[in-house]
Amino acid sequence: MELRGTITNGRPLLVFATDSETQAIDTDLPVLVTGVGVLRAAIGLTEVLTEARLDGRVPSAIINLGTCGGLIDGPNGVYEVREVYKHDFSSELLEEIDGRPEINALTLHTSGLLPTARLATGDSFIADTVIRTRLAERAELVEMEGYCFARIGHRYGIPVTLLKQISDGANEESVGTWADAVAEGSRQLNDALHTLAAADSLVQAVPVPVARP
Repeated sequence: MELRGTITNGRPLLVFATDSETQAIDTDLPVLVTGVGVLRAAIGLTEVLTEARLDGRVPSAIINLGTCGGLIDGPNGVYEVREVYKHDFSSELLEEIDGRPEINALTLHTSGLLPTARLATGDSFIADTVIRTRLAERAELVEMEGYCFARIGHRYGIPVTLLKQISDGANEESVGTWADAVAEGSRQLNDALHTLAAADSLVQAVPVPVARP
Protein backbone atom coordinates (compact mmCIF):
# COMPACT_ATOMS: atom_id res chain seq x y z
CA MET A 1 0.00 0.00 0.00
CA GLU A 2 1.32 3.45 -0.94
CA LEU A 3 -0.17 6.90 -0.44
CA ARG A 4 1.25 9.64 -2.64
CA GLY A 5 0.40 13.11 -1.43
CA THR A 6 -1.79 14.14 1.49
CA ILE A 7 -5.52 13.69 2.00
CA THR A 8 -7.10 17.10 2.55
CA ASN A 9 -10.60 18.40 3.16
CA GLY A 10 -12.50 19.38 0.04
CA ARG A 11 -10.38 17.39 -2.43
CA PRO A 12 -10.96 13.89 -3.82
CA LEU A 13 -8.74 10.90 -3.17
CA LEU A 14 -7.78 8.84 -6.23
CA VAL A 15 -7.53 5.10 -5.55
CA PHE A 16 -5.92 2.41 -7.72
CA ALA A 17 -5.24 -1.28 -7.21
CA THR A 18 -1.94 -1.39 -9.13
CA ASP A 19 0.91 0.99 -9.82
CA SER A 20 0.70 0.12 -13.53
CA GLU A 21 -2.76 1.68 -13.72
CA THR A 22 -1.35 5.04 -12.52
CA GLN A 23 1.39 5.37 -15.15
CA ALA A 24 -0.45 7.85 -17.41
CA ILE A 25 -2.40 9.67 -14.68
CA ASP A 26 -1.66 13.41 -14.71
CA THR A 27 -2.93 14.91 -11.46
CA ASP A 28 -1.97 16.82 -8.33
CA LEU A 29 -4.60 15.00 -6.28
CA PRO A 30 -3.52 12.46 -3.64
CA VAL A 31 -3.18 8.94 -5.02
CA LEU A 32 -3.53 5.70 -3.07
CA VAL A 33 -2.32 2.37 -4.50
CA THR A 34 -3.77 -0.44 -2.38
CA GLY A 35 -2.60 -3.61 -4.10
CA VAL A 36 -4.75 -6.18 -5.86
CA GLY A 37 -7.75 -7.93 -4.34
CA VAL A 38 -10.54 -7.37 -1.86
CA LEU A 39 -8.46 -7.69 1.31
CA ARG A 40 -5.70 -5.31 0.25
CA ALA A 41 -8.26 -2.84 -1.06
CA ALA A 42 -10.21 -2.85 2.21
CA ILE A 43 -7.17 -2.62 4.48
CA GLY A 44 -5.41 0.07 2.44
CA LEU A 45 -8.33 2.46 2.05
CA THR A 46 -9.64 1.99 5.59
CA GLU A 47 -6.19 2.63 7.04
CA VAL A 48 -5.57 5.93 5.24
CA LEU A 49 -9.13 7.21 5.81
CA THR A 50 -8.96 6.40 9.52
CA GLU A 51 -5.59 8.13 9.94
CA ALA A 52 -6.81 11.19 8.05
CA ARG A 53 -10.06 11.40 10.01
CA LEU A 54 -8.15 11.36 13.30
CA ASP A 55 -6.47 14.55 12.06
CA GLY A 56 -9.80 16.06 11.00
CA ARG A 57 -9.20 15.44 7.28
CA VAL A 58 -11.83 13.81 5.03
CA PRO A 59 -11.65 13.64 1.23
CA SER A 60 -14.57 15.12 -0.68
CA ALA A 61 -14.88 11.90 -2.69
CA ILE A 62 -13.23 8.55 -3.33
CA ILE A 63 -12.52 8.06 -7.03
CA ASN A 64 -11.39 4.57 -7.96
CA LEU A 65 -9.82 4.20 -11.39
CA GLY A 66 -8.83 0.80 -12.75
CA THR A 67 -8.97 -1.83 -15.44
CA CYS A 68 -11.60 -4.54 -15.61
CA GLY A 69 -12.82 -7.47 -17.65
CA GLY A 70 -15.74 -7.15 -20.04
CA LEU A 71 -18.54 -9.65 -19.47
CA ILE A 72 -20.33 -9.04 -22.77
CA ASP A 73 -18.92 -8.71 -26.27
CA GLY A 74 -18.73 -5.28 -27.88
CA PRO A 75 -18.27 -2.60 -25.20
CA ASN A 76 -14.83 -1.02 -24.74
CA GLY A 77 -13.29 2.11 -23.27
CA VAL A 78 -14.03 3.65 -19.85
CA TYR A 79 -17.32 3.24 -17.98
CA GLU A 80 -18.70 4.93 -14.90
CA VAL A 81 -20.22 2.34 -12.59
CA ARG A 82 -23.87 2.86 -11.64
CA GLU A 83 -24.24 -0.34 -9.58
CA VAL A 84 -21.72 -2.67 -7.96
CA TYR A 85 -22.09 -5.95 -6.11
CA LYS A 86 -19.81 -8.67 -4.72
CA HIS A 87 -20.36 -11.73 -6.86
CA ASP A 88 -18.77 -14.22 -4.45
CA PHE A 89 -20.73 -13.13 -1.36
CA SER A 90 -23.77 -15.31 -0.58
CA SER A 91 -25.96 -12.53 0.81
CA GLU A 92 -29.26 -14.34 0.20
CA LEU A 93 -28.05 -17.53 1.89
CA LEU A 94 -26.63 -15.66 4.88
CA GLU A 95 -29.88 -13.76 5.29
CA GLU A 96 -31.77 -17.07 5.26
CA ILE A 97 -29.43 -18.50 7.90
CA ASP A 98 -29.56 -15.70 10.48
CA GLY A 99 -32.70 -13.84 9.41
CA ARG A 100 -30.92 -10.50 9.08
CA PRO A 101 -30.71 -8.59 5.78
CA GLU A 102 -27.23 -8.44 4.28
CA ILE A 103 -26.02 -5.46 2.24
CA ASN A 104 -24.53 -6.46 -1.09
CA ALA A 105 -25.50 -4.33 -4.11
CA LEU A 106 -24.76 -0.60 -3.97
CA THR A 107 -26.10 2.07 -6.32
CA LEU A 108 -23.70 4.88 -7.22
CA HIS A 109 -24.28 8.42 -8.47
CA THR A 110 -22.98 8.97 -12.02
CA SER A 111 -22.03 12.20 -13.77
CA GLY A 112 -23.84 11.67 -17.07
CA LEU A 113 -20.60 12.45 -18.89
CA LEU A 114 -19.50 8.84 -19.52
CA PRO A 115 -21.26 5.61 -20.47
CA THR A 116 -22.39 3.62 -17.43
CA ALA A 117 -22.32 -0.07 -16.52
CA ARG A 118 -22.89 -2.52 -13.70
CA LEU A 119 -19.83 -4.00 -11.98
CA ALA A 120 -19.25 -7.37 -10.31
CA THR A 121 -16.39 -7.54 -7.79
CA GLY A 122 -14.83 -10.73 -6.47
CA ASP A 123 -11.54 -12.07 -5.20
CA SER A 124 -10.66 -13.91 -8.41
CA PHE A 125 -9.22 -12.81 -11.74
CA ILE A 126 -11.90 -14.01 -14.16
CA ALA A 127 -10.40 -15.91 -17.11
CA ASP A 128 -13.10 -18.52 -17.70
CA THR A 129 -15.90 -18.35 -20.25
CA VAL A 130 -18.34 -20.34 -18.12
CA ILE A 131 -17.95 -17.99 -15.15
CA ARG A 132 -18.07 -14.99 -17.50
CA THR A 133 -21.44 -16.11 -18.87
CA ARG A 134 -22.89 -16.55 -15.39
CA LEU A 135 -21.69 -13.14 -14.16
CA ALA A 136 -23.00 -11.45 -17.31
CA GLU A 137 -26.55 -12.16 -16.13
CA ARG A 138 -26.16 -9.32 -13.61
CA ALA A 139 -23.27 -7.11 -14.74
CA GLU A 140 -21.30 -5.94 -17.76
CA LEU A 141 -17.92 -5.54 -16.02
CA VAL A 142 -15.87 -7.56 -13.52
CA GLU A 143 -12.83 -6.85 -11.36
CA MET A 144 -11.41 -7.36 -7.86
CA GLU A 145 -11.66 -4.16 -5.76
CA GLY A 146 -14.45 -1.73 -6.72
CA TYR A 147 -17.12 -3.05 -4.35
CA CYS A 148 -14.78 -2.66 -1.39
CA PHE A 149 -14.13 0.99 -2.17
CA ALA A 150 -17.86 1.66 -2.62
CA ARG A 151 -18.77 -0.14 0.59
CA ILE A 152 -16.16 1.80 2.56
CA GLY A 153 -17.49 5.05 1.12
CA HIS A 154 -20.99 3.96 2.18
CA ARG A 155 -19.73 3.29 5.71
CA TYR A 156 -17.75 6.54 6.02
CA GLY A 157 -20.39 8.72 4.33
CA ILE A 158 -18.06 9.69 1.47
CA PRO A 159 -19.23 9.88 -2.17
CA VAL A 160 -17.65 7.29 -4.46
CA THR A 161 -17.03 7.24 -8.21
CA LEU A 162 -15.81 4.05 -9.93
CA LEU A 163 -14.20 4.50 -13.37
CA LYS A 164 -13.42 1.20 -15.10
CA GLN A 165 -11.57 0.63 -18.38
CA ILE A 166 -12.13 -2.67 -20.19
CA SER A 167 -8.70 -4.25 -20.63
CA ASP A 168 -9.70 -7.81 -21.47
CA GLY A 169 -12.62 -10.11 -22.19
CA ALA A 170 -12.69 -12.01 -18.87
CA ASN A 171 -11.98 -15.22 -20.78
CA GLU A 172 -9.19 -17.74 -21.29
CA GLU A 173 -7.07 -15.17 -23.15
CA SER A 174 -7.20 -12.55 -20.40
CA VAL A 175 -4.13 -13.59 -18.40
CA GLY A 176 -1.89 -13.04 -21.40
CA THR A 177 -3.43 -9.76 -22.54
CA TRP A 178 -3.78 -7.64 -19.38
CA ALA A 179 -0.11 -6.66 -19.10
CA ASP A 180 -0.06 -5.52 -22.72
CA ALA A 181 -3.29 -3.55 -22.35
CA VAL A 182 -2.71 -1.73 -19.05
CA ALA A 183 -0.65 1.16 -20.47
CA GLU A 184 -3.43 2.10 -22.91
CA GLY A 185 -5.95 1.55 -20.13
CA SER A 186 -4.15 4.07 -17.93
CA ARG A 187 -4.21 6.64 -20.74
CA GLN A 188 -7.94 6.15 -21.22
CA LEU A 189 -8.55 6.46 -17.48
CA ASN A 190 -6.57 9.71 -17.42
CA ASP A 191 -8.75 11.09 -20.22
CA ALA A 192 -11.89 10.11 -18.31
CA LEU A 193 -10.58 11.71 -15.12
CA HIS A 194 -9.95 14.99 -16.93
CA THR A 195 -13.38 14.84 -18.57
CA LEU A 196 -14.95 14.81 -15.11
CA ALA A 197 -12.54 17.44 -13.80
CA ALA A 198 -13.32 19.81 -16.67
CA ALA A 199 -17.02 19.63 -15.77
CA ASP A 200 -16.35 20.07 -12.03
CA SER A 201 -17.73 16.58 -11.47
CA LEU A 202 -14.86 15.59 -9.16
CA VAL A 203 -15.75 17.96 -6.35
CA GLN A 204 -19.50 18.42 -6.58
CA ALA A 205 -21.69 17.27 -3.69
CA VAL A 206 -22.96 13.90 -4.84
CA PRO A 207 -24.77 11.22 -2.84
CA VAL A 208 -22.86 8.50 -1.04
CA PRO A 209 -23.40 4.92 -2.30
CA VAL A 210 -26.90 3.64 -1.57
CA ALA A 211 -27.40 0.08 -0.34
CA ARG A 212 -30.09 -1.99 -2.05
CA PRO A 213 -31.28 -5.62 -1.73
